[in-house]
Amino acid sequence: MRRDRQFLIFDADDTLWENNIYFEAAFEQFCDYLAHSSMSPPEIRAVLDEIELTNTKLHGYGSRNFAHNLAECYRRLAERHISERDLATVMDFAHAILERPMELIDGVAETVADLAGRHSLTLFTKGDPEEQRLKIDRSGLARYFQHCAIVREKSEAAYRALAVERDFRLETTWMIGNSPKSDILPALSAGLGAVFVPHERTWSLEKTELPDNHPRLTTVETIRDLHGLF
Repeated sequence: MRRDRQFLIFDADDTLWENNIYFEAAFEQFCDYLAHSSMSPPEIRAVLDEIELTNTKLHGYGSRNFAHNLAECYRRLAERHISERDLATVMDFAHAILERPMELIDGVAETVADLAGRHSLTLFTKGDPEEQRLKIDRSGLARYFQHCAIVREKSEAAYRALAVERDFRLETTWMIGNSPKSDILPALSAGLGAVFVPHERTWSLEKTELPDNHPRLTTVETIRDLHGLF
């Protein structure tokens, strides 16, 4: 039980609110529209993953970049003449993500409010700055965070820079998130503690194995379990 004051850094997408489920829904629409004669959705997904691995390094994340990735995937796989109308249609599947309702994950509102009364909370997210700020505003959670930061990539260097900027003591600083690649492993490498909150619909490109016995890694079942940790 850690009841002394801690610095708690929260991931946003799929930790505080639903996000990837909307990208998955757009991908399902894309597969239906593509109507490929032989490729299954997992096979199409593998092509899209390859495109996204390359393009996110160049252009970043978010629904607008996802729209361009879908268009590129369509150009590669379409078995019919490709019109501008086709490309606009598949891109609109991604553009519609911004119109989806903001859905906080169960237990988030009361947990964040409770922890904000005892600890220093920071929101740390990656992606398109305009898009992420819109989500933060719509979530109604901003009042609980002393600081919000949006970065291009959540790397070890980004965590170290955040800790220096905010004057965090590493031994009392914890990253809380659902993504092994972006939230947990780079935070541990930077000397922070980490709390892994699994989400069954985490983006496939954010998944990887976590260490079994790291002294500063804790796994919980739901975000409500943070009450017992902090």
